[in-house]
Formats: sequence, structure tokens, C-alpha cells
Amino acid sequence: MLADEMQEQEQVSADMRLVNSVCVENRELNVVFRNPEVKSPKKMAIVDDIFGASVCKTTMAFLHFVVRKKRSVNLKGISASYLDLYRESRGIVLSRITTAEPVDETISTLVTKVIADYTHKEVELVKKTDPKIIGGLAMEFDNRMYDARISTYLMKLRHAFEENVYESKL
Repeated sequence: MLADEMQEQEQVSADMRLVNSVCVENRELNVVFRNPEVKSPKKMAIVDDIFGASVCKTTMAFLHFVVRKKRSVNLKGISASYLDLYRESRGIVLSRITTAEPVDETISTLVTKVIADYTHKEVELVKKTDPKIIGGLAMEFDNRMYDARISTYLMKLRHAFEENVYESKL
């Protein structure tokens, strides 16, 4: 990768995190990038306005390349793929933890340690809160999921009660 040659891996990965988060959080930007009536020079100006002061020259050159090749619609996926490749090259595993309440540092450290011991990799932990899960937690890492949500247990219990084991099945 060019970032490796330029010794800018850390800066470019931070830039790609920014690009990805802007694309994920900004629905209007995605609509503009998808619109074929908005021409490349206008899209280039938008990219310059949003990221010009925040990203390094290497990242900016890449973003211009993406827009010139008419692939700005894929910018969210491109940035996510870059981050996946970066993590893979550095031996980092992305882990997500979802809880009903915000997780404190003690729990974060414990979860990070458990995952690091299991995978033998450095862990990047993304914390998310979702009150719908009522309690417990859900963890995802390395294409695995550990589901200890109370909402899941209640759903299983509901299905068990819906199945009437005393009714004749003849």
C-alpha cells in the first residue's frame, strides 16, 4: 500500500476512520454521492470541504482518485475495507460489545483481556448501548458471537411456552 511506502499507515487509518464515520452518520452525503446528476467536480468540492483540513495528503489524493473514477458512492465500503485490511496487517481484531447501559472501563478492560487471550491478537473494542436488549450483553469478534442478552433468553422462553408439549401430536 502507498501508506506503507510513505510511512503514513497510522495517519491514513485514522483518516479512513473519519471518512467511514462521516459516511455512516451522514445520510445526505450518501444521497449526493449516489446522485448521477451531481457531477464529479461538485463531488470533488464536497470531499475537499468535508475532509480537506482533516486528512493527510495521501488520503486526500486517494479520495480524489475515488471521486475521479466515479466510485464515491462506494466510499463507505471502501473505507471500511481499508480499515479491515489495516487491522489484519497489524494483527488487530475488531470486537463489538452491546449492552443495555454504558460499559465502564473495568468491564471494557476485562472484555478486551478475555478476547485478547482467546484470539492472541490486539483488540479494538467498539462499545454500543441498546436499551432494547434489557440487560446482559452481546459480543462479536473474529466472526463469532456470544449472545447473553436477556431479550434473547425471554424470546427463547416465549417460544418454549408457545409449544404445547401436553397437546397430543396425533
